[in-house]
Amino acid sequence: MKREALLDSSKRFSFVAATDSLHEAARQAVGYADFGAPVYLSGFRVLVDAYDREARFSQAGEEAVRHLLIHLLANRLRAQRMWTENPAILRTEIRRPLFILGTVRSGTTVLHQLLSQDPANQVVENWLALRPRPRPPRELWEDDPDFQQAVRAGEAMARRDPALKAIHFVTADAADECFHLLQQNFTDHFFDQTAHVPSYSAWFDRTDMVPSYERHRDLLKLIGWTSPERRWLLKYPSHLAHLRALFAVYPDACIVHTHRDPCKVIPSICSLLAHVRAFYEDHVDLAAVGRQNVDYWSTRLEAYLKTRRAYNPAQFFDLHFGEILSDPVGAAKRVYAYFHLEWTDDLDQRLRRWQADNPRDKHGEHVYRAEDFGLTDDAIAARFGRYMTHFNIERERSR
Repeated sequence: MKREALLDSSKRFSFVAATDSLHEAARQAVGYADFGAPVYLSGFRVLVDAYDREARFSQAGEEAVRHLLIHLLANRLRAQRMWTENPAILRTEIRRPLFILGTVRSGTTVLHQLLSQDPANQVVENWLALRPRPRPPRELWEDDPDFQQAVRAGEAMARRDPALKAIHFVTADAADECFHLLQQNFTDHFFDQTAHVPSYSAWFDRTDMVPSYERHRDLLKLIGWTSPERRWLLKYPSHLAHLRALFAVYPDACIVHTHRDPCKVIPSICSLLAHVRAFYEDHVDLAAVGRQNVDYWSTRLEAYLKTRRAYNPAQFFDLHFGEILSDPVGAAKRVYAYFHLEWTDDLDQRLRRWQADNPRDKHGEHVYRAEDFGLTDDAIAARFGRYMTHFNIERERSR
């Protein structure tokens, strides 16, 4: 059977057929032609093939993904040009980066935002995550076209789905997750969470992530070129699925792992991703979202328990959600003490001011139920039993 016959007749656009034109659109946008090492093409080709054969995009979602692919290709070009024009960027060193990881909705965001108030730390701000480049002085950001574009993008998303502000709210100047950097190699969980692409998921599960983390490192060097002396503070829950690659590239990394009852975490993750997926599909299969995330996080945590044993226990600090919730600044202070980082009275005051200005549910309450995704608390707990026992995680009472 010919490939064309396998495609949904309602398809308006073939991502595979557009491979060359997507690359050319990126070249035209940047005025540069070197995409760097071709390793990215493996993920790109698997992804666009899955988009054509499996995805269920709405017309708006299809268009958004087309623009995303061009955007990521253009970001590769911009980074490659800056590294070529100034090779000294890649000769800088990143020492003892602090990684926050753990399941989504387990306190990673509040801890990340809190520790980003330390002037000794540098983060991947949202606008620089979206378009990596050397970080300019703070007083110049508001007049920067890239910053203004990030502000507009955030406002547009909030207008389309106001509930996202209560679920996960990030401003253009705030610390963001570093999945944007991994996306440049087309190796990230984002792609199979925003579309039904099981063949991409299967490929992603077995791919070598070291090249993607090497690019992640080089993009950090690019963003931090103007302040290489500052410590990197990074956060992304899915880092726990790629521990071997992370340590291969960052052997002296300091890991903060947050933990929370999966019966609370999983429905919350599903709610977030259902909202995000609605940007790309007319009908979101909530039960499928539930199954996918129970499978994804339970298998990743099982593998993580085994992988973590291979590394120095002193490089890991475990922190439970309840500790972050009851005393965020105290939890941050314990992280610093564990990794022998400097804590001052001024830093303590900075963090307490941020905490006072950012109470829980500042942007509204995130409401969700396991039942909405075809799940029950008991079924979730059964899938995560070994993880919960290992880290002494107790079931939470409803708020």
